[in-house]
Amino acid sequence: MGLVTHTSTRPAGAGKNSPESPSGAGATAAPGRKAERGWISRPDHAFTAEALRERLIGAGLQWRDYPPSLRLWFILVPVLTAVIGGVLRFVRLEVPHKLVFDETYYVKDAYSYLISGYERSWPDKANDSFNAGNPDVLLNTPEYVVHPPVGKWMIAAGMWLFGPENPFGWRFAAALTGTLTVLLISLIALKLFRSLPLAGAAGLLLAVDGHHLVMSRTSLLDIFLTFWVLAAFGALLMDRDDGRRRLADRLARAAAANGGQPPAGALLSGPWLGVRWWRVAAGVCMGLAVGTKWSGLFFLAGFGLLTVLWDLSARRVAGIRGWISGGLIRDGIPAFLGMVPVAGIVYSATWTGWFLSDNAYFRHWAESNPSPEWGWLPDSVRSLVHYHLEAYNFHQGLSSEHPYQASAWSWLVMGRPTSFFYESPPQGTPGCDVEKCTSAILSVGNPLIWWAAAISLVVLLFWWAGRRDWRAGAVLAGVAAGYLPWFMYPQRTMFYFYAVSFEPFLVLALVYCMGLVLGKATDPPQRRRAGLHLVVLFLVAALLLSAFFYPIWTGEVIPYVDWRARMWMPSWI
Repeated sequence: MGLVTHTSTRPAGAGKNSPESPSGAGATAAPGRKAERGWISRPDHAFTAEALRERLIGAGLQWRDYPPSLRLWFILVPVLTAVIGGVLRFVRLEVPHKLVFDETYYVKDAYSYLISGYERSWPDKANDSFNAGNPDVLLNTPEYVVHPPVGKWMIAAGMWLFGPENPFGWRFAAALTGTLTVLLISLIALKLFRSLPLAGAAGLLLAVDGHHLVMSRTSLLDIFLTFWVLAAFGALLMDRDDGRRRLADRLARAAAANGGQPPAGALLSGPWLGVRWWRVAAGVCMGLAVGTKWSGLFFLAGFGLLTVLWDLSARRVAGIRGWISGGLIRDGIPAFLGMVPVAGIVYSATWTGWFLSDNAYFRHWAESNPSPEWGWLPDSVRSLVHYHLEAYNFHQGLSSEHPYQASAWSWLVMGRPTSFFYESPPQGTPGCDVEKCTSAILSVGNPLIWWAAAISLVVLLFWWAGRRDWRAGAVLAGVAAGYLPWFMYPQRTMFYFYAVSFEPFLVLALVYCMGLVLGKATDPPQRRRAGLHLVVLFLVAALLLSAFFYPIWTGEVIPYVDWRARMWMPSWI
């Protein structure tokens, strides 16, 4: 038999949009891309750089190939969605003028970082002092905490810029990070779907969703975890294309030097691809994610597996015979080295304040607990390991009752959202002209967005399994890494707001299905118009519903009857 290559065997034009671009937004995504594609490639053409890139990446245009006017919109659309998100997050950010929910831990820890570089204890009624603008009541004793430092350092940065005496300073970093996450998801959607309308929809939906909005307006750690996880995912998307370009170029050079076809040795396992810097960047982001909350480890494992599977697929499609062994050795090992050790180094560096301190919790534990087996390790390292073991045991045994605890089974349907703040201002308070009023912050998402996204996951599962669309698989991997691990700890006390870490992937799943509704560029105009009308109707309905729920996301003073009208489930109260 002659040389068999893994070129497409679909008819010309098939797959120009779906599943490669579920939106079918070819008119926007890739104007002028080649419409014709043969059933098979000639042997002397199959291993040219152009043919290999088309097989591995697709026939879409590169950034420089678009007209300047369209390139401008590639920047403007994500920026405009981020501006909308920023306005919603920064306006009235100082309300309420007090620590709410778990801000009582993380904001005070962040202030302690500013003063001493590690967590210190606080006296009784420290919240009252903090709320009054007098945070300087720290004790000299260290405080035992169970979360890593990154998120608290980010909160501290906002307090350093705008002062620790006011809520704007406490919450600035969270609001900025939430806004940047909106920008990031729009850019990622543009990369995934090659569609400006879908990129705008992704950014807009995340910008107006209440769950992400509440988490961006309060200084808890989860919004920082979300950002670093999404940044790592974006870096891996960039690495996917970069690695495939390298593979195409190196195989093409080998083929050109051998009369048009790579030598048999080159096709046995394929070439080395060198240092993958985007993958290293992903490792840095994952180190910062784990340095925010340990649940980032699940994303590190999931994304590491995802990027190796992408590389295995690339070698198979390129025509490499030993694509499994070659991919595991030449891609899998470098992927591990480019992400896991890098993430470990970054994570360790986030504890610098603890290392440099002389009085942090467990800082000198090893000195009073000698070990014949592990004595060769520096005392500071052994002490930090002990700290981690204690924190791990704490998390494993966390099963105390809480009025707003929510099983992971209920997260997608928002069965028990977390109440961050609730007050009943008396009549005469600004904004309260009736007998009974309410000011509340409830971390509940936009029901239309969340419930539609939950249904979209089922659609993506079928599209990934049936159509082998890697985009559907990538989005599902993000949801799985953030959601499924929580089912391993059914006895642990959990909260709905943990779901914000994978919420961007829920939005991407919903936008993917919007692309299916829009249809392909080759569909009849009537079909395209009908799909466009449905998508626009959905977006308008989501915006109106967000406007309806906005008061209970931002602590506005409203009549009690209006608050009750927004409690759609008894479990929300």
